[in-house]
Amino acid sequence: MQTVKPELPRPVVAVICDRISYFQHNVHAVPETYLRALHEAAGVMPVLIPACPDLLDLTTLLATVDGVLLPGSPSNVAAERYKAEPLPVETLTDLHRDEAVFSLLPSVIAQGIPLMAICRGFQELNVFYGGTLHRAVHERPDAIDHREGDHARAIEEWYRDSHLVSVTPGGLLATLSGTQAVRVNSLHHQGVDRLGQGLCIEAFALDGLVEAFTAPEAPGLVLGLQWHPEMSLGHSPLAQQLFTTFGDSCRHRQQSRLSTKSTGDNDEFISAYAV
Repeated sequence: MQTVKPELPRPVVAVICDRISYFQHNVHAVPETYLRALHEAAGVMPVLIPACPDLLDLTTLLATVDGVLLPGSPSNVAAERYKAEPLPVETLTDLHRDEAVFSLLPSVIAQGIPLMAICRGFQELNVFYGGTLHRAVHERPDAIDHREGDHARAIEEWYRDSHLVSVTPGGLLATLSGTQAVRVNSLHHQGVDRLGQGLCIEAFALDGLVEAFTAPEAPGLVLGLQWHPEMSLGHSPLAQQLFTTFGDSCRHRQQSRLSTKSTGDNDEFISAYAV
């Protein structure tokens, strides 16, 4: 009688939350679009990570997850993180998320845990690698206006593809897209000023703004995107490819994690799920 191997559980991907106020309560939240993209396009199980460093047990987290997503947010990275003058007081920030992300990143990257960073996450990653941010990219000479525009429009209108990006030949995005340029839905006020050390540009807007990068020397996948592929899965093959690639990296990490479990009670579990 043939033995049926049990289906491998989905890789677990940690998604960092924003810390917001909701009816005078501190709430930790992530837009559902990121969670659905991870579940449906990447084939992983998203779990929310609170933006509270005192609630983060890094040993437990890093032993449990197979990937990390830093999602976008209306808030901005505090300028003090990259040694710049403080942002105007009216600028929305989230110091709790800053602290949680920057405490998490060193271990995530060092241990080779796949990392996908979108919009604010992309900017956080650039700062972590020693880069800086431009606080108003639309004010640069000859700049494209990367902002979302009229807030009265339906949310779908905010995320329509707005401009082209040039894809770096020979890079990951070039391999995934098979083309030299793609149209994307950037939606941001701030952007990369000085690129972080060790990051490799994968795509840039026609005004020269960096729109995607990887970290080739990192032991695992590190992918940063200024635009929002989670909002364009319905029409963008590249968006699907990006999440598929991230999901595949998480599955590889999961297999490695399971195969290095301790012996004893785990032997039967590992044998059942061995590839």
